[in-house]
Amino acid sequence: MKIILILLFISFSVHAQQEDALVYLVDKENVEEFINQPNTILSQRSIDRKGRHSTPIDSRDVPVNEEFITILKNKEHVQVLAKSKWMNSVYIRGDLTEIEKLKDLYFVASIEFLNKTLNQPNLEKDELPKNSVVYNVRDYNYGSALNQTQMISLESLHDRGLNGDGMHIAIMDSGFPNITENPAYSSLISEGRLLGTYDFVDRSRNVQGFGTHGSQTLSVMAGLKENEFIGTAPQASYYLFRTEFTPSENPVEEAWWVEALERADSLGIDVVNTSLGYRDFDESKYNYGYEDLDGNTTISARGANIGFEKGMLIVTSAGNDGQATFNTVATPADSPGVLSIGAVDSLGEYAAFSSMGPTVDGRIKPDVMAQGKSTAILDTNGNLDFVNGTSFSSPIIAGAAACLWEGLPSLKNSQIMDLIRESGSQYLNPSNEMGYGIPNFESTYQKGLLLKLNNDFFQDRFGIAENPVASEVVFSIPHGILHADIQFFDVLGKKILQTKITNSANRVNVSQFDSGIYIALITSGRISNSFKIIKR
Repeated sequence: MKIILILLFISFSVHAQQEDALVYLVDKENVEEFINQPNTILSQRSIDRKGRHSTPIDSRDVPVNEEFITILKNKEHVQVLAKSKWMNSVYIRGDLTEIEKLKDLYFVASIEFLNKTLNQPNLEKDELPKNSVVYNVRDYNYGSALNQTQMISLESLHDRGLNGDGMHIAIMDSGFPNITENPAYSSLISEGRLLGTYDFVDRSRNVQGFGTHGSQTLSVMAGLKENEFIGTAPQASYYLFRTEFTPSENPVEEAWWVEALERADSLGIDVVNTSLGYRDFDESKYNYGYEDLDGNTTISARGANIGFEKGMLIVTSAGNDGQATFNTVATPADSPGVLSIGAVDSLGEYAAFSSMGPTVDGRIKPDVMAQGKSTAILDTNGNLDFVNGTSFSSPIIAGAAACLWEGLPSLKNSQIMDLIRESGSQYLNPSNEMGYGIPNFESTYQKGLLLKLNNDFFQDRFGIAENPVASEVVFSIPHGILHADIQFFDVLGKKILQTKITNSANRVNVSQFDSGIYIALITSGRISNSFKIIKR
């Protein structure tokens, strides 16, 4: 495959100026039919997870039109490398003049070049999202992983039997060699908890890839070596996705990353760990500057924001440029929908290589810290090793977050993220280097229990999934309620709309409303709730 790729690049080099671009497509067809039959586009686990957290299924869950992709693939001097259903776009590479011609195709809405100097100054972008149980308790001997586990008080969750059991985690990385033969993953394999693999670069199930980075990050969560090492989520189930072509650095890797994130969502993944970051590329015309790190500009940040809205908890490394002149976190660590993790040493002190914040729009990044200097891992043969990098502090937190969420399943991803931040050692005094500090998962869990009780109290009430709203209001309906009456009033008390909702049809179109404040009254039998709705 490596030889084939080299030949492809050679064959493309004989043409004119080569560029990478995102081709945005016109609106998808049959969206309503797909949404009404979500099992045709999503796994049942994904549908259940979205329902549990009141995450709407919308047009972004509908696949890209494959007919359009086929037409693009048949164009001369244009290569299709990736696609994104969330952004309704295709990542291509080809001659500049040939890419420009694509604008004339009936299904092409717009083109965004990755070389930003080729874009029109006012290029429009899609609007992006802003923002009593019996446990299986095990007696763990953490060995060399003890310090990195105790630093965040994770052993207290493990002592309660919260070890990731039932949680699905996806790891997106550069490659995972020797997984099935590595004794560190014998129980993962034998217990059927390695749920799937996919290589988005080579389009195969073989995720060998290049290097050992992916295997190392996996070991931090899933590794198990008796009396020597225990990962942070040793009983979770895992998907392994390769999204990196290590011999080169090109923004197409971000497009593969978003594809993998979309796959994770469709599979119902709970937590994603990605110890990857993008900022500098082989061709400087694609490089990101500080002004691009606003959490909404880069391909991966845009994808991460949608992934967050879809209900997943996305954890990523901050980067290792703390001692560089440009020492800001890489993307997608700048995304507000991502929990970004910096590195400390074994004493909990800031590791000088750890990238820092803030983002260009002034947000705190990294979010929290974990041990990333002399982090204990298991190598590809299952032997103990110690490594440096935020690549390894990230999976420490990702595994811990999975254990926390296992114990607080009714909470949303945003609530889990907030709880982790709020438990940070520097929450009241965050810094550019340390963010909110080192989290304490014992206190996080205790506070989460109180939040869960509050959530459970309101389970017999109606809710709304999002507010302010743009075109529709999505209502959550208590268990056992089949239908309800909805009335909308303006601020003067005048009724302007009356309709009904059901469990399967819980959306109300308000696109005809003027911008402003409205009151929604929802009633079913003796249950009645009212909400202030802000229409954008």
